[in-house]
Amino acid sequence: MAQTAGVRRWGTASLDICYVAAGRFDGFWERGLSPWDVAGGIVVLKEAGGMLSDASGRAHKLDSLDIVAANDSLHASFLKMLKEADKKTA
Repeated sequence: MAQTAGVRRWGTASLDICYVAAGRFDGFWERGLSPWDVAGGIVVLKEAGGMLSDASGRAHKLDSLDIVAANDSLHASFLKMLKEADKKTA
């Protein structure tokens, strides 16, 4: 939280991912999602040229339990920030 200007959620993962695709959000991550929660947003993000992975940085698959979405210039630093935060809470 110290490295962000805020965290927002609109209630649906697909909409949040579409907001990343549109440039309204810098990034999105969440754990425990089902394929139907993200499928529509993934299509829009990929068409817009956004980056998508699981929390480990591997290519996201529909059966992945977590998702990280951002633009190409922020994705790597966003993953790094999430990994560092995860270490602090472990």
